[in-house]
Amino acid sequence: MPAQPSHNPPAEPLRADARRNRERILDAARETFAARGIDAPMSAVARRAGVGAATLYRRFPTRAALVTAAFAEQLALCAAALDDALADPDPGRGLRVLLEKVCAMQVTDRGFGAAFMAEFPDAFDYEGERDRAEHGLTRLVRRARDTGRLRADFALTDIMLVLLANTGLAGQPPETALPASRRLLAHLFRSFAPEGAATPLPPPAGLGLRHV
Repeated sequence: MPAQPSHNPPAEPLRADARRNRERILDAARETFAARGIDAPMSAVARRAGVGAATLYRRFPTRAALVTAAFAEQLALCAAALDDALADPDPGRGLRVLLEKVCAMQVTDRGFGAAFMAEFPDAFDYEGERDRAEHGLTRLVRRARDTGRLRADFALTDIMLVLLANTGLAGQPPETALPASRRLLAHLFRSFAPEGAATPLPPPAGLGLRHV
């Protein structure tokens, strides 16, 4: 007798469906986190993605796993920016360019900005990436101080103050938030510079009291 045709679905379409589901979930997560913050219900992400809660949890069993996967590209860009800063022969310039890049991502992607500042125990670790970033920033700040590019009392924790201050611009449209972020950093770096080393400020940002 001739072989009966198989009624089992082929494996490749299932894998393709799984990939599509995963991408839909990640797109929905980024949109949901940007609109509602990273504390938004997982069910809201599932609804936006058009999948069931079981599908979402099968792909991403925890909120931290979903947040980490959703912003993996941005985190990779941050890691690359840190590497570029460490390779810059001028550590002061390297630190400033690094913070400009991170702050720009903060104000143009509210979801990432909130996630970047979050304290998930297992998010954003990437086998020690957080420790690697802290060690790298420590080296960069020390070099900048030692070469006179930062005032002697600048502390590593001052970088967190910069990022916290910058998050207040995340609610503005990009055409306002980006120049405002650059000007904020310019003001801050003036105070970080040794006496007599202040640089000119960029043009004022298009902000008024209605934005406060």
